[in-house]
Amino acid sequence: MYEANWMSIIPPLLAIGLAIVTRQVILSLSVGIWIGFCLLESVNPVSGIGLALDGVVNVFSDAGDTRVLMFTLIIGGLIATIEKVGGVRGFIHLLEHRNWVSNGKRAQWLAYATGVVVFIESNITLLIAGAISRPLFDRYKISREKLAYIIDSTSAPICVLIPLNAWGAVIISLLGSAEIDNPIDIFVYAIPFNLYPIVVILFCAFVIFRDVEIGPMKKAQERTEAGDLLWPNATPMVDPAILSQQVDHSDADKARFMIVPIVVMVISMPLGLYVTGDGDLSAGSGSTSVLWAVLAALVTSWVLTLQQGRMGLEELMQIFLKGAGGLLPVTMILLFALALGDVANLLGTGAYVAQLVQESIPLAFLLPLLFIISGFIAFAIGSSWGTFAIMIPLAIQISVSLDLNSSLFLAAVLSGSVFGDHASPISDTTVVASMASATDHIDHVRTQLPYALISGAIAAFGFLLLSMFLL
Repeated sequence: MYEANWMSIIPPLLAIGLAIVTRQVILSLSVGIWIGFCLLESVNPVSGIGLALDGVVNVFSDAGDTRVLMFTLIIGGLIATIEKVGGVRGFIHLLEHRNWVSNGKRAQWLAYATGVVVFIESNITLLIAGAISRPLFDRYKISREKLAYIIDSTSAPICVLIPLNAWGAVIISLLGSAEIDNPIDIFVYAIPFNLYPIVVILFCAFVIFRDVEIGPMKKAQERTEAGDLLWPNATPMVDPAILSQQVDHSDADKARFMIVPIVVMVISMPLGLYVTGDGDLSAGSGSTSVLWAVLAALVTSWVLTLQQGRMGLEELMQIFLKGAGGLLPVTMILLFALALGDVANLLGTGAYVAQLVQESIPLAFLLPLLFIISGFIAFAIGSSWGTFAIMIPLAIQISVSLDLNSSLFLAAVLSGSVFGDHASPISDTTVVASMASATDHIDHVRTQLPYALISGAIAAFGFLLLSMFLL
């Protein structure tokens, strides 16, 4: 029987190192799985390939993991359907014609509120908030860099705090792979300790309220007030499809095509927990509930579309398959992350690392260290979800082995992952924020970084206090 030793930390460390160097998360996770099974079974590298493949296949033997993988694909189809049938355009049209935005301050609050309210998926949040607010920011001479900062600060930071969306499903699934009995409770209890997203959201509101402009952001605002939307030689990262959303609006585009399915999904989640838990929400199956919820939302979207005669079943199915294909890379990352978590459990990686931590690292530095490591990985690979996949199973195993509060460990990893993603120039959300704001990508990174670092420093200090008083 395999006994945990120093070699048990090689698979996750190798996956982290390769992910940072290559920025190829799936490839890095694959190598970690392969090496893990070679060590576990004491076999040569060629035989280890077969064991690694079996390890990936065995992920599907867990019904909960399979449901979450299905959910990830279906949410992609749902998002594509909502966009294609005019739900996003209708929602934008509805907000634009309320006529309550009469100055630059209100334009900023509109961008902020849109980011808070639309929490189905981070990139959708960015695209909607950017499309609605960009013309108003230009009209009232508020810099596009400020818009990019506001929508970037209310997309992923909001999504990671909500258990009823794609982010919540991914996190709950990864918690389940760490072999804990109550992943939903762990996630919910971690929300008030998820310091970086909370700090970012509050700090962004303070920045709008007090017109706080730091360093490059102040210069960008002065340039905009002088009549220049961009710096000379700047290259706005614009998707023509985004700029044409208002032009493409028709009377058939209705906000209800987006609002009603989202409401159905949000309501269906606790109902699913209630049913699967026999009346006890905390005992319900999270993976089953999120799958039911997104399926209910998809069916609702299809019924609304067919009822209005917007499309036929064949076209809806084509849109669904295309949208599901768009989230296939995310599904693959989840699949391989779950397999790496399984082999790490078998190797006893968490128990061994916990022993090292107990012997060499004071508890007061444990949460800040997890926050910083997660932030570094996310910054380097440009993916908060990729960092979740690597760090959540490891952090939970450490907390269980040390018999400490797992919610605090989860909060540190989630916060660090979002911090690194928020600051990274290669993050998809950073890129989409630049695109939705029609600003130069590097200018967005430069102007946002001071705000992200301030929020990160506050969060790190907060985790130090949590370690000192709660561990």
